[in-house]
Amino acid sequence: MNRPLRALFVAPELAPWAKAGGLAEVSRDLPRALADAGADVRLLVPAFPALRAAFPAALERARFEAPGGSLAAARLLEASARPHIYLVECDTYYARPGGPYGGPDGADWPDNHLRFGLLSRVAALLGSAASPLAWRPDIVHCNDWPCGLAPAYLAHAAGRRAATLMTVHNLAYQGIFARSALEELALPPASLAAEGLEFHGKLSFLKGGLHYATKLSTVSPSYAREILRPDLGFGLDGLLRHRADDLAGILNGIDTDTWNPARDPHLVSRYDAATLEAKSPNKSALQLELGLPQDGDAPLLGMVSRLVEQKGADLLIGIAAEIVRAGAQIAVLGRGERAIENALLELARRHSRAIAVRIGFSEPLAHRIEAGADVFLMPSRFEPCGLNQLYSMRYGTPPVVRRTGGLADSVVDATEESLRAGTATGFVFDESSPQALLGALRRALAAARDPAVWSAIRRAGMARDAGWSRAAREYLDLYCRALSGGAGEDD
Repeated sequence: MNRPLRALFVAPELAPWAKAGGLAEVSRDLPRALADAGADVRLLVPAFPALRAAFPAALERARFEAPGGSLAAARLLEASARPHIYLVECDTYYARPGGPYGGPDGADWPDNHLRFGLLSRVAALLGSAASPLAWRPDIVHCNDWPCGLAPAYLAHAAGRRAATLMTVHNLAYQGIFARSALEELALPPASLAAEGLEFHGKLSFLKGGLHYATKLSTVSPSYAREILRPDLGFGLDGLLRHRADDLAGILNGIDTDTWNPARDPHLVSRYDAATLEAKSPNKSALQLELGLPQDGDAPLLGMVSRLVEQKGADLLIGIAAEIVRAGAQIAVLGRGERAIENALLELARRHSRAIAVRIGFSEPLAHRIEAGADVFLMPSRFEPCGLNQLYSMRYGTPPVVRRTGGLADSVVDATEESLRAGTATGFVFDESSPQALLGALRRALAAARDPAVWSAIRRAGMARDAGWSRAAREYLDLYCRALSGGAGEDD
């Protein structure tokens, strides 16, 4: 190939305009890193209202009057950005309030199969011989279930086709719909089979992507191994074991410009590894902001998370009173399951001088918790990658995590051996129980009482290379392996 590799990166989210989780940051940061590594990358995302407002000068590049079945017509707009962004404009599907997947009430839109079927269909058209564009991708990189039908559409397309990569950011979300959706989506009846889209009598977008894509990946090496097991395979472990040779685990990076305590505009005091004493004013300011006593000696535990069982928020609830009795404070930011939200709010009411809970999400407050906390909590039952543990290490706030997925791959437990080697960056526990979390917290608080040990753990975390360049190189290698079968153009 005598030109840069061309990749179409397809995603349902893009920070900061359309965000439901960490995928939005990945969709912003990974394509930039791929471009820096020499690839010719374009993004394809739905034209949600915030994206249309952000790029009012986007130019029409194509129209899709009849993309098939019941799918609505759409326009393809090109926005000048780095990398360029293609917007799938369809007001019928995307000009709505709320998040990428649901309305302001949090409920999923009932026509999500059409909304993301259209995104997948357009992605496949751009990767096929039927593309209306002169720019043709060598590979279509699909992210999570909303893009999962693109490999299926491409598999049934005529002529030369791009290779495909299906990346799973969380296998628990699979895009499962009624069998009747097949006709609406204009997919051939033969595709609704065990070796295809069929999943327990229904249609699964994600299963389609995992079956038809050229290569598969997920967002950490450990998670790539975990999803081969029945307990974390969510019914797809058999298919994944069958395709294990095509599956790669690539640990996510973070935007080290946005998440940089030396330049973070959201902090009252900026600092780096050489000026860790300047971290302390952020703790005092956070305590004041959250209505907690400004006590520099009270360990402050931070948590920024979706408040759901997967994230282990209930484990914290089980030991919160004991943490308070030990003289520590807790700061929680997030939203999620109503029962968990209410339990945390009740703890904050009963322990108002030690526990602060903010339901919702605030990017500035998330930064201030990362900087102001002494210890960061991520007791996830499973965690494909996780980003907050990477943020917290960069901010000199050692994380307490469960040994799973990307948490296991990114946090080095503070054992006697790792402390001697100077590689310890946090505290890791195994059993998914409140007592196991409490045991790891006790180890963290004991280490915090030794200034030399604590400083070494903080500095080791801050020195860790958390950027995207390594992951970009691994993805480019995976793209090349996907292309080795001959997909793509040679010009």
